[in-house]
Amino acid sequence: MSLVDTNWLKENINDVKIIDCSWHMPQAKRNGLEEYNKDHIPNAIFFDLDKNSKIDTDLPHMLTDVNSWKKIMGDMGIKNKDEIVIYDNSDVISSCRCWYNLIYFGHDPKLVHVLDGGLKKWKIENKITNNNKVITKNSIYLCEENKELVKNIKEIDENINKNDFNVIDARSRERFEGKVVEPRKGVRSGSIKNSFCLPFGELINDDHTFVDKDKILEKFKSLNFDPDKNLIFSCGSGVTASVLAMAYSLINDKYMPTIYDGSWSEYGRI
Repeated sequence: MSLVDTNWLKENINDVKIIDCSWHMPQAKRNGLEEYNKDHIPNAIFFDLDKNSKIDTDLPHMLTDVNSWKKIMGDMGIKNKDEIVIYDNSDVISSCRCWYNLIYFGHDPKLVHVLDGGLKKWKIENKITNNNKVITKNSIYLCEENKELVKNIKEIDENINKNDFNVIDARSRERFEGKVVEPRKGVRSGSIKNSFCLPFGELINDDHTFVDKDKILEKFKSLNFDPDKNLIFSCGSGVTASVLAMAYSLINDKYMPTIYDGSWSEYGRI
């Protein structure tokens, strides 16, 4: 149950920890924290995707270290046994990146959910929001890295010849095919050799919910990759790659999300 719907959250709102992981592309000129402070689902705690990533790197949204993650979760009052629902108010469905981070650092995948449709659908249905400040009580959080759930640039390069796993890119086809300029400075156009393209937006409805499982399955089958090999997802900076990982988990309940963390921001450096 990676996804939960708005009615489920409404019914269970007092029994789960709720995280707002709204993050926007720079060109959107929107600020997730400012929007959260004005309006959020009751009891939601804000998760700053930029600040809660690795800080001693110029690559965006890279996984932080274990000790930093312990502190992040502890400061948010999250405990290891907590059931968590993550939502966002973003066009890039940024909640899926927080979902991936939690699983990477060992939170029970059965206890980590993404709100299907996010804040957009919640508000369309006139469900309650407020701007109340959420007071958290620090907790002790234990974690360990599931290092098999992340790939680095060396492994991606080696796989071009070895072909041990499939790489699927969540960016638009125009970016994947190098037909448009990349939005980040110093990054060339194009894609990883032998990778596949499945734009994440093709799996998302207008109300920000995921399309039905049959359509997700159809989209993945259309890529004609080797189904016996693991899937590694990439994108621009590791955010929408997590959307594809979430989508694939909906049609393969044994799949554990695996991301090329540097994504094209690293691989496409000039």
